[in-house]
Amino acid sequence: MQRAKRPFSGETLQLALIRVLRPLVKLALASGLSFPSFAALLKRLYIDVAERDFALADKAQTDSRISLLTGIHRKDVSRLRGEPLSVTSLPAAVSQTGRIIARWIADPLYCNEDGSPRALPRTLQDEGPSFERLVTEITRDVHPRAVLDEWVDRGVVSVDAQDMVRLDLASIVPNADDDARRHYFTRNLHDHALAAVSNVINDVAPHLERAVHYDRISPDLARRLDLIAREETMAMLLRLNKIAHQLVQEDPGGDSRWIAGGYVLTETVETSTQPCSKTPEAKS
Repeated sequence: MQRAKRPFSGETLQLALIRVLRPLVKLALASGLSFPSFAALLKRLYIDVAERDFALADKAQTDSRISLLTGIHRKDVSRLRGEPLSVTSLPAAVSQTGRIIARWIADPLYCNEDGSPRALPRTLQDEGPSFERLVTEITRDVHPRAVLDEWVDRGVVSVDAQDMVRLDLASIVPNADDDARRHYFTRNLHDHALAAVSNVINDVAPHLERAVHYDRISPDLARRLDLIAREETMAMLLRLNKIAHQLVQEDPGGDSRWIAGGYVLTETVETSTQPCSKTPEAKS
């Protein structure tokens, strides 16, 4: 795909980065990450991105060229180049939980006629669906009872007097102290930013990235729209998950990945910074 020559001028990009990076600086300060530590990380990241994404075709990337691209002294490039940047992988427990829930809400065997997740017998019932069967179809490394006990403790599921296990769809959103929330923060924000950046640096935008937003509305309307958007977005994601689950059964596999997501934000802002229009805007 043809890359745009200069997506932003230097001054325009700096103004954009002030807005884009502000939430990340807030997170860094809230987490106790000092500016020197952040700057050292950013220096290593500049070198890594220059090496991986800006090499010339059929030419080895050199310290001198990376220094030219980044403005980092060649001695620092030589010293830092090749140092691995730690990329946290998905914790095993988070991966298993996500895969089990994804099947529960997508596989017709585990869903009601209306598409909602069925209440499942806790133990294996002949050839029919059960919680034990669901878990063992995903992993045999962890006993289904251990998964059940953990999920009950976290409020992911409940078990009634008939020993039926019921999934709480609201539990799909992880708790603040959950490893899953930190993992999905990293993955989702990276993927959203990657889609947006790819759209800007290429002549033809390759990814769908859109938003609808209204300013200067009442707090009551903002709360109402927030609730509606959450419900509609979750319904869309559940539908997409069912479609993907069915299609992947016959897919030969490969080196591609696909992700679709959504976000909803409601906030109170200073009146002086508000635009005077209530016109919806589709973001591209």
